[in-house]
Amino acid sequence: MKAAGLMGAGTVVGTGTALARLAAPPSAQAKPQKAVENKVPTRAFGKTGARVSMLALGGIFDITSNQLVLQQALAWGVKYWDTAPGYTGGKSETGIGMFLEKNPQVRKEIFLVTKADKRDPQGMTASLNQSLERMKTAYVDGFFLHGISSGSALNDEIKAWAEKAKADRKIRFFGFSTHSNMEDCLNAAAKLGWIDGIMLTYNCRVMNTDAMKAAVDAAAKAGIGLTAMKTQAKRTRGDDQADAKLLDHFVQRGFSAEQAKLKAVWETPQIATACSAMYTVSVLSANVAAALDQVKLSAADHAALAGAAADSRSGYCAGCTRLCEGVIAHQAPIGDVMRSLMYYHSYGDRNRAREVFAHVPESTRSRLAEMDFSGAERVCPHRLPIARLMREATELLA
Repeated sequence: MKAAGLMGAGTVVGTGTALARLAAPPSAQAKPQKAVENKVPTRAFGKTGARVSMLALGGIFDITSNQLVLQQALAWGVKYWDTAPGYTGGKSETGIGMFLEKNPQVRKEIFLVTKADKRDPQGMTASLNQSLERMKTAYVDGFFLHGISSGSALNDEIKAWAEKAKADRKIRFFGFSTHSNMEDCLNAAAKLGWIDGIMLTYNCRVMNTDAMKAAVDAAAKAGIGLTAMKTQAKRTRGDDQADAKLLDHFVQRGFSAEQAKLKAVWETPQIATACSAMYTVSVLSANVAAALDQVKLSAADHAALAGAAADSRSGYCAGCTRLCEGVIAHQAPIGDVMRSLMYYHSYGDRNRAREVFAHVPESTRSRLAEMDFSGAERVCPHRLPIARLMREATELLA
């Protein structure tokens, strides 16, 4: 018998046919629903010995309505929680702290992950201590360097820091997140022997390349727990026609395109969990239903995802910054600027977009509109109009 999902005000329905209807607008539900009978399945997190829910919770939880999402996530077995100190200036961590301070008994149930933007031991220590204070916890389960783009960041100094933090019982596992050059970062980590976890951009746009498949396999064989993020493969700029085509296909299958994209990620056995920003119970409900559902994607489903990715590839930055940033004479973090535009246009998260853009040095931001990106555009495999997008970021986010 299939696991049951929920829709509306607690009506129980079979998930195989109800997934699309579960993806209700955020305003559709204002309070936690009755808990589903089954919990989200767990998977091994690499060689760490930990098991984590295959659906991970991301978001900002500093207001009462968002606190209800944390409560309901626990009830449905979504117990991997991801955050970072830079998310809305620390409010994400503060919101988790609000919840744990009121519910200290649930701390051991949660696999809690945060990150550090700093790359030096002193800065990492300060960042970790601040995160622990904000989240009202003595330790985190995962502590990741935030957004590395090269394995060179993983040096002996960082290794020694991680070992000490573990000995001090402030962290259980150490690793990093990566939005750029993911394959290179995974391959580098696989050779080190001291990386416990990696959070990587992984979706229907990037998962099927030979390079990504080999890198994921190498990291998994090294015993590294893998967390997929950016699973919805949202573009820097929109393509309504491609979205409508994909929606039409999956409505006939009984679930939404968003749920199909999650399913595609979960069908990679090396992936331990898929992290999704879930600010409302309705979105959480839809994603939980997808995790519980036993229907596998068909060959036609995978073809639909691949076709939509191909049709809209000129609007998606795949994070291969070793190519575009490697051919320009000036120092311009093209990948970071592209990511800020993705948050602005595709996620509608203008605060996060400006936070990411603000990490670009001011001296670079002020010159983006005048820099020559012709070489970068020539090597971009997706043929993105990089110069135009750099100017647009300056106009929208400066």
